[in-house]
Amino acid sequence: MILPSLRQLQFLDALARERSFSRAAESMHVTQPTLSTAIRELEGILGVQLVEREARGATLTATGAEVVDRARSLLSDAEDLVIAAKGAGEPLYGTFRLGAIPTIAPFMLPRVMKHLKFKFDHLTLYLREEQTARLLDDLRARRLDAALIALPYDATGIDSIPVFDDEFLLAAPKGHPLGKDGALQPEDLAPHDVLLLEDGHCLRDHALSVCQMPTVRDGGEVSATSLHTLIQMVDGGLGVSLIPKIAADAGIGNGLDVNIRPFSPPAIGRSIGVAWRAGSSRESDARIVAEEIRSLFTPAYPASAA
Repeated sequence: MILPSLRQLQFLDALARERSFSRAAESMHVTQPTLSTAIRELEGILGVQLVEREARGATLTATGAEVVDRARSLLSDAEDLVIAAKGAGEPLYGTFRLGAIPTIAPFMLPRVMKHLKFKFDHLTLYLREEQTARLLDDLRARRLDAALIALPYDATGIDSIPVFDDEFLLAAPKGHPLGKDGALQPEDLAPHDVLLLEDGHCLRDHALSVCQMPTVRDGGEVSATSLHTLIQMVDGGLGVSLIPKIAADAGIGNGLDVNIRPFSPPAIGRSIGVAWRAGSSRESDARIVAEEIRSLFTPAYPASAA
């Protein structure tokens, strides 16, 4: 039995991503005829058409899509084998693909990336920002090795470890009644319009939980796609909102006419954690990443129980 080569599977994976023979060849640093010939040879070995060749690009057949999914698992295993052999037990050796949700990525990843690259000489770090559901799909499909997400989050086939708790702070326009001195509690938000991220962001659900909905009124049609947009809406006087401490500490309110103040007692809105695919060969590396992040962000933030 003739088996496909890993190189042929890499070419098919590139074609699936690029949907173009020319772009796929460019991404693999080969000529287009070389890639096209390899794909045809792969189809010959498997005895089935994998690609529908069109004037404006290439589309996988149903069988081709299934082959790509299996090929990616094989390629990931092969990559793990090479990393394990070259690293010989050295932590975070070679390529590590780390994802993060949008309400974490801009406030943590620059510092995390700088720290990891300084400490681990042989590490090549790739970063991806996506919402939680997409990140978990990428973990299951082995397109990511680990992801920074907000916990708790129940997901089949995913393991995780909490790193630290992220406090929620109130953001209010200057002069707003809630911006005045004095003890502030979540129930104080009830009479006010609370601006939230749009549906699909887990931070919205965490904010609603802290606000103890339905006693608080949502801002209605007013919602934002990012925390940066949200704080600008607060600055514009459209309402108040809840901002994670990691965003406030990163300066999200700098230069704006916004008061950012804590609740008393502190309102812990979510736990920041590192997630990975259950059974992944990169679990030990994911746990190392979690420990390094914990060392960076505590004692400024309370540590969660591991």
